[in-house]
Amino acid sequence: MKKFSRYLLVIAALSLTGTLGACGRQQATAPATKRTTVTFWHGMTGANQQTLNTMIRDFNHSQTKYRVVASGQGNFANVQQKITAAAKSQTLPTLAQTTYTKVPDYLHGKFIVPLDGYITKNTRNRIDPTLRQVSQYRGKTYAMPFSKSVGILFYNQDLLKQLHLTVPKTWNDLQQDAAKAHAHGLTGLALDQNFLPQWDILTYQAGTPIITKHPQLASPKMLAATNVLYQMIKHQTAATAGTDGFGNVRFLKGRTLFYTGTSAAIGIMQHSTPKGLHWSTAKMPSFRGNPQIRSVQGNDLVMFTSASKAQRRGAAALMNFLLTEKQTLKWAKATGYLPLTTKALRSRDYRNYLAKNPAAKATVNSLPYGKPDVAFYGYSETQNAASQVADELATLQTTPKQGLAQMQQKLTALSTDE
Repeated sequence: MKKFSRYLLVIAALSLTGTLGACGRQQATAPATKRTTVTFWHGMTGANQQTLNTMIRDFNHSQTKYRVVASGQGNFANVQQKITAAAKSQTLPTLAQTTYTKVPDYLHGKFIVPLDGYITKNTRNRIDPTLRQVSQYRGKTYAMPFSKSVGILFYNQDLLKQLHLTVPKTWNDLQQDAAKAHAHGLTGLALDQNFLPQWDILTYQAGTPIITKHPQLASPKMLAATNVLYQMIKHQTAATAGTDGFGNVRFLKGRTLFYTGTSAAIGIMQHSTPKGLHWSTAKMPSFRGNPQIRSVQGNDLVMFTSASKAQRRGAAALMNFLLTEKQTLKWAKATGYLPLTTKALRSRDYRNYLAKNPAAKATVNSLPYGKPDVAFYGYSETQNAASQVADELATLQTTPKQGLAQMQQKLTALSTDE
C-alpha cells in the first residue's frame, strides 16, 4: 500500500512538472503584442528631417501600441503631388504634412478625416490661439499645426549703423531706407524669387487681401499695396532672388540692407553667415497704420480616410506626443519653427533659448500680430494666379494695374468653368 502511494505521488509530481514546463514553453513562445503601423509622409530634409526622425523614434519607444514609419518625400511640393496621386490610386498614408489651405480640396475629394473625435478639445486648446486658427474649417478640426513660422524682417546691423538708420517701423520707412542704401551702391531689400508672401502681407494690411475667395482686384487700396514692391523693383531699391531662389543668398553676401523672409530661415542663415557679418531680425513693417501681418506660414498634419480606426488612433497619439511641452520645445529649438503651445512659448526653457538666440525674439513678438490666410475651396487656383502675376511684376513684364486685371480675368474664367 505504501509502495502504491509513493507511486501515485511520483506520477502526480511528474504531471505537475510537465504542466509547468508546458506553461513555460507557452510563455516563451507567445508572440509579442502586434503594433499598429502608422505611415507618415513629410517634406522635411537635412537637419530638420534628422530631428523629426529622432522624435518619431522617441515616440515609438514611449509606447507599445503603435509604430510610426516616416517617409520623406523630398520637399513640400513633392508631398502635395504625391498626396494628389495617392488619393486617386487609394494609396494614401495614415497622415501627412501639408498646408491647412489644402483642407477644402481634400474635403471636396472626401479623403480627409476630422480630428475632433481623436484629439480632445482640451488638447487642442493648448495650442497657441494664433496657430490654432489654421486647424478649423467649417466648424471642424482638420489640421494640427506642426512646422509653423511667421514672416519677419532681417536687417544687416553693420550697414544700418553705417547709414545712420534705425529699424523701419513702416513700409514707407523701409522704402526710404532702401533708397538711401541704393544711393550708396547697396541693395536696399532682398526678396525671394517670388514675392507673393510679402505682397499678401501688404494687401492684407491695406484691407484688401490678394488671396481670398473674392479679392477686390480693382480696389485703389489693392493697387497701392501692389505698387509698393513694384516701384521698389522698378527703381532698383529692391531685387528678387532670381535663380538663387531665396533672398537670403544675396543678403548674406553683406551688401544688402534688408531681407524679408520667414522665421524658418533663421537657423539656416545662422549656419551660413560669413565671419564678420552681423544681422538681426524685427517684426514686419506696418502699412497705412495696420500692424497686422497675414504671414503665419508653414505646414500642418492631416489624417486620411483610408486609415483604419486603429491607425487613426495611432496618428492622434503621435500628434498628442508632438504637442507635449518637451517635444514641441525640442522641435522649436532644433529647427527654428515656433513652439506650438501657449505653455511652451511662455516656458522658462524657451525664454532661456531666446536669450541665447536673440534673432528668434522677433518671431515671438510677431506672433500676436500674425493672421493666417483663410482656407477656401479654390485657394490653390487663386494662389497660382497671384503667383503668376507676382512673377511678371518682378521682371517688369507687366504693371500693377495690368497684372491685377489679368488676374481678375483668370479668376473669372475659373469660376465660369466650375
